[in-house]
Amino acid sequence: MKTGLVTFYHIHHYGALLQAYATERAVEALGGECEIVDYYVNQNNALFRAPTGLGSAAADAHTALHYGALKARYNRFEAFSRQYIKRSGHRYESAAELAHTDLPYDVILSGSDQIWNPKIFPDGKFDPVFFGAFSQKRKIAYAPSFGIPAVPEEMESELRSYLETFSHVSVRERQGQAIVEHVTGKTVPVVLDPTLLLDRNAWSAIAQPPAEKGGYILCYCISKPGALAPYIRRLAEETGLPVVQLCGIRQRVHPKARCVLDAGPAEFLGLFRGASYVCTNSFHGTVFSVQFQKPFFTAVAPSELAAPESSRTFSLLSRLGLERRVVGKGDTAGINDAICWSDVEQRLERARRDSLTYLRAALLDEPVEKQEEPAAEQDGLPILASHNHCTGCGACASGCPKDAITMERDKEGFLYPVIHSEKCVRCGHCTAVCPALHTRPEQPLPAAFAAWNRAEDVRKDSTSGGVFSLLAEYVLECGGVVFGAAMDGHQHLRHTACFRKEDLWRMRGAKYVQSDLGDCYREVKHWLESRLVLFSGTPCQVDGLYRYLGSRPENLVTCDLVCHGVPSPGVWEDMVRSIERRKGKTVQAVRFRNKVTGWKDSHFTVVYSDGSVDSAPLFATEYGHAFGRALFLRPSCYRCAYTSAARVGDFTLGDFWGLRSDELPEQQEKGVSLLLVNTAHGSHLFDQLPMAKEKFPLERAIAGNPRLASPIAQPADRPAFFAAYALEPFDQVRKRFFALRPLPVRAAAKLLSPEVKEKLRKKIH
Repeated sequence: MKTGLVTFYHIHHYGALLQAYATERAVEALGGECEIVDYYVNQNNALFRAPTGLGSAAADAHTALHYGALKARYNRFEAFSRQYIKRSGHRYESAAELAHTDLPYDVILSGSDQIWNPKIFPDGKFDPVFFGAFSQKRKIAYAPSFGIPAVPEEMESELRSYLETFSHVSVRERQGQAIVEHVTGKTVPVVLDPTLLLDRNAWSAIAQPPAEKGGYILCYCISKPGALAPYIRRLAEETGLPVVQLCGIRQRVHPKARCVLDAGPAEFLGLFRGASYVCTNSFHGTVFSVQFQKPFFTAVAPSELAAPESSRTFSLLSRLGLERRVVGKGDTAGINDAICWSDVEQRLERARRDSLTYLRAALLDEPVEKQEEPAAEQDGLPILASHNHCTGCGACASGCPKDAITMERDKEGFLYPVIHSEKCVRCGHCTAVCPALHTRPEQPLPAAFAAWNRAEDVRKDSTSGGVFSLLAEYVLECGGVVFGAAMDGHQHLRHTACFRKEDLWRMRGAKYVQSDLGDCYREVKHWLESRLVLFSGTPCQVDGLYRYLGSRPENLVTCDLVCHGVPSPGVWEDMVRSIERRKGKTVQAVRFRNKVTGWKDSHFTVVYSDGSVDSAPLFATEYGHAFGRALFLRPSCYRCAYTSAARVGDFTLGDFWGLRSDELPEQQEKGVSLLLVNTAHGSHLFDQLPMAKEKFPLERAIAGNPRLASPIAQPADRPAFFAAYALEPFDQVRKRFFALRPLPVRAAAKLLSPEVKEKLRKKIH
């Protein structure tokens, strides 16, 4: 059987050429013949490019400066292709030419790489050649990629018509699997990239030994190193090994890096085989780190880190048990943590066997046996919500009947549940109560009010209109207990119980850090047996309480917050210690939004143990600036399931941003609360509260508070921040990432409304 392979192969890109080589070898190893259909499209290897601006001019200047090395690289790519790649005897220029040629193939194989990504072609459309549309022969697909999260709706019909002509379809990542299922209604397998179908002995056989004698740290970056930079620095410092940079980008990733510009594919393989450590942000750099069993760290794009289920790198590494080698997240492996390569090899062999089984069946036109998904449990323990979905509510830990779960901080400073196998009885209660593992029922839309407390002293001491205090005082007057967040003596934010009005001041005001719930849920349950209870917290905390309790008791009142996202407690506490070191005195109290100059110009105020005070506009401070751009929020905040008008609590509280100057003009300087009444239970209580209020359309509330409609976007430098935070002194990291914007930019920002800021944010992202 002769197979005609349509794939990217001509471009001088290591991954493209090596995946084409690997696909041919894999087909031949299964007993078939294979050659690439020599179709040349959109692939320019010229060392000098047509000028398009300053960027291309700078690149050409760099090329001229290093012409000898780059010409050698060019020649090595061409030589490798001539020696190892089998191609058709004729180069085809178009789909029409292919259609009018009697091709000598029994089957057309659409191979790997982003051959199904319409955005990489000049016209922004699918190229029919890579769907085999030029031939009436049987068609199969092995590991093609769409390279985009979704196909434009207007292109779905065309894609469906192409896919219907295939006898067998597989894809390279789960994102592609979702696209195919959406368009065709069929579930197709996710298979390994072709470079993983060959073992390391096969790759070693064609690798060119590197010039370096002895160990070295290999850095292969196809974009700015970002989150990898502190790992490169630390490895160089701790090992004393030289840094060798295989240049995917032209800027140095380390001041002392020796840049290799002349490596062809064989030299590429040799550099990976000879490395002591690897730092890379390339998928194929990750692949060959695994193939040659090198201790490695890899970085992915911020969009992949925010949605790992759509990432080919995460898809591969999670399958191999290596997801902790991705940098810039809370569970990244330590710099000296070893890899159990025997376990990785077993997993890789199993995945390789499954992928080759699919390819053999596709080539022979046989049905593909459904492959079992990797086991969902580790050591039989329950699988809790992933790092990107877990809100840290602690319902699982509070509800565990054997106290087998503790909440422990990760490297980003957030609490996550850890299951202790020696105590766990596998009852499944933790997964049953986890809000992130269950869909919330639909909720009716609330009534929206602008509201404020008539007691001027309480209102002044509150962040906005002082409505929380009215609600809390009512509950206390009924003999109840109030649970809310308050700072302890070490500026650690904890949820605690309040039994007296005189102590409510500790719970007033916004606190821009995630609170530690501790045993709060259990305490709430205890007091519900005899008292009215008010619980105030973020929506995910309120939902966690309901899931823990298993019901909505009549004597429980809940109030959730319009939440921007919860910052890292670890980062906050490091910031406090940093302030204390620089000031030489202890922080006694902090007000994140002090209304010393009015509601709309809130100040970040720090009170010290000697009675002195520092105060400045929140967003003109380092912490406020970094918080405002969402730098260190919990990962789940960027995909928050609670950012909608359908709320969890009986009430929702926030600031009523977006009021026009002629709306409540006498109240705006003092602070106005947004109050949403969400349930019948809340409505009954609302009628008894002695507050000033004015009803507004819900749309106005949403317009001024974007977090009632969608989560905040993850900033691009978040992974780099947390990678540095995990390895470097905090003050060094703070200076680099918390630096204030220039004064003109800050001045302009003060004039913009929250709605305009949100629109600008979306455009930027």
